[in-house]
Amino acid sequence: HRAQGPGPAPTLGPLARLEGIKVGHERKVQLVADRDHFIRTLSLKPLLFEIPGFLSDEECRLIIHLAQMKGLQRSQILPTEEYEEAMGTMQVSQLDLFRLLDQNHDGRLQLREVLAQTRLGNGRWMTPENIQEMYSAIKADPDGDGVLSLQEFSNMDLRDFHKYMKGHKAASSELVRNSHHTWLYQGEGAHHVMRAIRQRVLRLTRLSPEIVELSEPLQVVRYGEGGHYHAHVDSGPVYPETICSHTKLIANESVPFETSCRYMTVLFYLNNVTGGGETVFPVADNRTYDEMSLIQDDVDLRDTRRHCDKGNLRVKPRQGTAVFWYNYLPDGQGWVGDVDDYSLHGGCLVTSGTKWIANNWINVDPSRARQALFQQEMARLAQEGGTDSQPEWALDRAYRDARVEL
Repeated sequence: HRAQGPGPAPTLGPLARLEGIKVGHERKVQLVADRDHFIRTLSLKPLLFEIPGFLSDEECRLIIHLAQMKGLQRSQILPTEEYEEAMGTMQVSQLDLFRLLDQNHDGRLQLREVLAQTRLGNGRWMTPENIQEMYSAIKADPDGDGVLSLQEFSNMDLRDFHKYMKGHKAASSELVRNSHHTWLYQGEGAHHVMRAIRQRVLRLTRLSPEIVELSEPLQVVRYGEGGHYHAHVDSGPVYPETICSHTKLIANESVPFETSCRYMTVLFYLNNVTGGGETVFPVADNRTYDEMSLIQDDVDLRDTRRHCDKGNLRVKPRQGTAVFWYNYLPDGQGWVGDVDDYSLHGGCLVTSGTKWIANNWINVDPSRARQALFQQEMARLAQEGGTDSQPEWALDRAYRDARVEL
């Protein structure tokens, strides 16, 4: 406990945001001393850019080597038994659940309305075939038309549904995400190349050093043959009942849910992929966005194993290239607004070879006051006790003392 509370948090200036101009627009920037880089606009919705040669081949190889030294773990996290038990005892009436799922309010549950609720899959990516198999197993759809009326849904025993899902453990190919990953520290004392990359990202984004330095470490991801990541957004919406993961401890607010508040995603391709592995943006630059239109008949545009070729924009992995985009729309006052639905993206199926990427996420709380308080408190902690006093999520000392040269 401190003897006295902190003074008022400073007011933060507006967040930098690059202008897209138009698709195909190129501009020259100097991110390192000895060469120019070119930023090319790939789409305006989301605001998405590409920078060839952002990393050198040697830097790419070093990042992969450091990740292998540290060790990677499976990315997909399946719900715990406690989560399954909680889902099974949820105090929601069957009628309320039906109304929640029935998005077009026609009194019938189409396959696409059920498919849209990805959390129902218990960590498994549900396809139209999966849903119909489940209906058949628990006798939920007597006429076999793939559509549930309110009466048919009311006749279901939800315990049969949970029992069915629990008894069908997903294979790696059936998961929402099939990859392995680790995190690499980029703060003070990190390998000099890791520090240099973070400084390059700082110059690229034009954001304040406090925001970039206090963001998540570098995530390194390996997708083997058959690897994929179905389409998703990197940031969650912040409602009154949610709080950002990076500021929740400082804010000391009691809310039921937390979410990742990632203002920007900077993605690096660390190798050339033999087959597949593109990054797909299924609805990039669509004139309108409608969640239900993502699933039409048997085509689910979010399914990166089967329908990547139908997405609006696909970026081919090229070693050293970076792509970056904004996950939020501006709020009109220089800060974070609503999540940009057009930032929906995924990793297409790797059909041959291995794909290595890395992610730098730039964390900003949509609450300007909370972000300011967070930065102020982290500065105080660093001043009082150096990096040892920072919270565990901000640090990764696992390989800090390793001496790996290019």
